[in-house]
Amino acid sequence: MERFAIIGFGCAGYHALEAIRETDKEARVDVYSDTALPPYNPMLTTYYVAGRLPYEGLFPFGTLEDIAQRLDAHIITNTKVTAVKAGERTVVLSDGREERYDKLLVSTGATAFVPGSFADLKRAFCMRTVDDAVALHDALERREYKDAVIVGASMVGIKVAELLYKRGCHVTLADMAPHIFALAAYPEVSEMIEDRLRNMGIDLAFGQAIAGAEEHDDGTTTVKLADGSSIDTELLVLNIGTRAATGILSPDEVTVERGIVVNDHMETSVPGIYAAGDCCQGNNLQSGQTQIIGLWANAGTQGRAAGRNMAGAMGESDGNILHNITHFLDMDFIGLGDNRLTGEVKTFRSEDGGFYLQAVLKDGKPVGFNILDNYGVSGILKAYLIKVLRGERPVFSAEQRGQLVRFGLSENFIDELGAAL
Repeated sequence: MERFAIIGFGCAGYHALEAIRETDKEARVDVYSDTALPPYNPMLTTYYVAGRLPYEGLFPFGTLEDIAQRLDAHIITNTKVTAVKAGERTVVLSDGREERYDKLLVSTGATAFVPGSFADLKRAFCMRTVDDAVALHDALERREYKDAVIVGASMVGIKVAELLYKRGCHVTLADMAPHIFALAAYPEVSEMIEDRLRNMGIDLAFGQAIAGAEEHDDGTTTVKLADGSSIDTELLVLNIGTRAATGILSPDEVTVERGIVVNDHMETSVPGIYAAGDCCQGNNLQSGQTQIIGLWANAGTQGRAAGRNMAGAMGESDGNILHNITHFLDMDFIGLGDNRLTGEVKTFRSEDGGFYLQAVLKDGKPVGFNILDNYGVSGILKAYLIKVLRGERPVFSAEQRGQLVRFGLSENFIDELGAAL
């Protein structure tokens, strides 16, 4: 009987376990988690803080007891793995114990990044984990905040800004990037979103580094900007970014860049050692290079491929593209593809001005889309872009054309996209 280990039990780890059990009913699977929580979706944490989701709703796969029984796994909670000896396929635990396995999956995810200048703050909040969400939720239940500074204009940052804005809090959104959603939005689309936010009364402080913060005895905090100016606030929330949790692997044994490098089978440079989710660099279909694509759906796909391969069923994850979709403050934003790629720009705006689409084409082929206020077209356009990247001849079917028209896109613009190929 084979022995498998899964280290880190988020979306990728869960889907790996499920895939293993579909093929191998007999293997022993040990799942290591440094918490006692079931797998949860970090993007749901803001919904819990806002009161739009009960605490149990954070855990889409059920309780640990249900999972352990349904998938016959030994889930070892509140246990920290300090190292993996890759060549020996051995897990080293914080108490010094070592366990050897036939195959291992590292699915440790990513952790919130807090710069050194913020490390000593006692009243600042982050938003990544369930514990983070509970802390902010409880703080908002205890008192009303008149103003807040959100550092980090990310997909999570804007959701935090939304929930505070809807509580009547004056919000300042700050980021060293020049525009909102700098890694996903084209500058023109960023400016449209920023104009809408300003019209709502949300202040923006973009394009300069956040130098640090100082907490005061009266409960306020002064956020210092690189240009010498400052912002006084009652509430500070940090959403500056994440870093892949790769520390249990030695770069002398396993290839690690920004994340753990894997092939299409989700196997690392060491046979028998796999990685999936936010801790790893999988194939970016657009660039052909390995890259961290920190998305819930991508983690599930990678975890499933890893589990199938660990169990001998041979599954592949041929890669993904950068894509983001978020709903906030009665707006939808969808970014598909690498927004750093330039080329011919084609735009469409609905007659009522609500729906806006920007497409970028390079050498006559689409390389990216930005969509405002129309999530209905996003799935079709993503599939279309992936077909291009795979070298297939992308053609809109009659049904897809009908759906695009029904969601507001004109026949002429659809033809322009098709004629570009």
